Amino acid sequence: MAESMRGLHRSHRCAEVTKEMIGNEVTLMGWVQKSRNKGGIVFVDLRDRSGLIQLIFENGSIDEAGFEKAGKLRSEFVIAVVGKVEARSGAVNPNMATGEIEIRVRELRILSEAETPPFPIEENSKTKDEVRLKYRYLDLRRPDLQRNLMLRSRVATLTRQFFAQEGFLEIETPMLTKSTPEGARDYLVPSRVHPGSFYALPQSPQIFKQLLMCAGYDRYIQIARCFRDEDLRADRQPEFTQIDMELSFVDVDDVIDVNERFLAYLFKEALGAEVSLPIQRITWQEAMDRFGSDKPDMRFGMELHDVTDVVKDCGFAVFKGAVEQGGSVRGINVKGQAGMPRKKIDKLVEFAKGYGAKGLAYLAVNEDGSYKSSFAKFMTEEELSGLVKAMEGEPGDLLLFAADKTKLVYDVLGGLRLELGKQLELMDKNEFRFVWVTEFPLLEWSEEEERYTAMHHPFTMLMEEDLPLLDTDPGKVRAKAYDIVLNGNEIGGGSVRIFQNDIQEKMFEVLGFTKEAAYKQFGFLLNAFKYGVPPHAGLAYGLDRLVMLMAGADSIREVIAFPKVKDASCLMSEAPSEVSEAQLEELDLEIRHKE
Repeated sequence: MAESMRGLHRSHRCAEVTKEMIGNEVTLMGWVQKSRNKGGIVFVDLRDRSGLIQLIFENGSIDEAGFEKAGKLRSEFVIAVVGKVEARSGAVNPNMATGEIEIRVRELRILSEAETPPFPIEENSKTKDEVRLKYRYLDLRRPDLQRNLMLRSRVATLTRQFFAQEGFLEIETPMLTKSTPEGARDYLVPSRVHPGSFYALPQSPQIFKQLLMCAGYDRYIQIARCFRDEDLRADRQPEFTQIDMELSFVDVDDVIDVNERFLAYLFKEALGAEVSLPIQRITWQEAMDRFGSDKPDMRFGMELHDVTDVVKDCGFAVFKGAVEQGGSVRGINVKGQAGMPRKKIDKLVEFAKGYGAKGLAYLAVNEDGSYKSSFAKFMTEEELSGLVKAMEGEPGDLLLFAADKTKLVYDVLGGLRLELGKQLELMDKNEFRFVWVTEFPLLEWSEEEERYTAMHHPFTMLMEEDLPLLDTDPGKVRAKAYDIVLNGNEIGGGSVRIFQNDIQEKMFEVLGFTKEAAYKQFGFLLNAFKYGVPPHAGLAYGLDRLVMLMAGADSIREVIAFPKVKDASCLMSEAPSEVSEAQLEELDLEIRHKE
């Protein structure tokens, strides 16, 4: 029978009780982690979000009825206790913050009884994700998840504090907006008042934050909810949170400066970790050439080598053919792995094929200087030694090569480098290694649509010196865009925006928009630009991903209170669900079932 809290007021959370309080009386409330009945004495571990503390119930210090109740306590019962702080009578528990003390209880109230939970409420649960997410309210009681969500709350608080001190204003932008087909798929919301018309949930506050700059607010910040109807991966959710900002009268260096100071402040205050400034910067081209990725993990080497010129006239048709077709040949040197078993190398070949490669060429430099290779027979001794030299190969090294279109070669070797980094344990899990990647291409060619699309979005400013290339070679134009990368994960990205009308119109033209189409989609922004617009730039962080990396979690689901699964459904609330005919009628909607 549940009892009331009447007359009781919690004095502390469990882990807030310290040995300095020995002799004091405290009132605690929380969940029973476990209970051990030893006959004349009952031990209980009490848990709340702060941690655990041991309670001790003994005849004489609590009345008989209270002692009897204590004997019935089970996992997840919610209780309130009043008792005295004492030094541990048994062995000290060094793994608990409160391991040197216990509470001798004089009064117990059972506030709520509990059925046996479907899985144990403990750290590093081995329970299947499906079960954990179905009972997420129980999963969220686990101390490791609670620590993650408390860290997330701390990050949000520190973010607001830092940007407020830097003169940013927190302004909310609308949730119900206009659908813009560029980019990912929108989530649509039907309008009851305007039958047949739809709002879209925002993929980002992009246009509104630019309008705020037009309106003179100078520095804007928002912890913004965003929505994208796209296929999910481990680090993607249909709804997610951004730390979103925009600044006026700035260029690239100004945005980078304030964000470097923000990251240093955030990591110091939240984790006690030092971020040394300035953060290294590399261009997009350098990132691709050295790491095969625009989000390079800088915690280890194994950089790519371009050997195109070395092999362009060699006897190996795969290398020669790739070069003749305008592609390239590049490789990575896996130090000290010449003895890798053939089975393992075959697995790496399969891994490369997963990226679309036809295969992977390898050459092991044995300790005696001889070679074990998949292609050595097609090349002369001179060609082979020239190749090994270009790869900085030494006895004991394993050299892996990809030959194809350059974009594919980057993808294959970039992926392979990370895979080998994991296998060989080259990444230090306790290191936070940041890098800025700058000067992204402005445009990328879409084979599907047979036109250029914006790599970021259509409002990204190009490098002024590349302006003539818009007419002659649009693929070579660099953008004033920048990403901040942490341990091989892009945690944020942004750009300087176009604020001159003529350049914006030119950009739409290159993207294949007519003036009418551009105005139909972005008219309110383009019209606003007629009334005096300051130069402006911005950046947005993926808050979920940032907190995931700070918490050392493997998935963003571990830092979101109620995440969705792969098919964008919620196992706990069973959303999305069907709605009644009456609701559909009110919205003038009819469901058409596919045959």
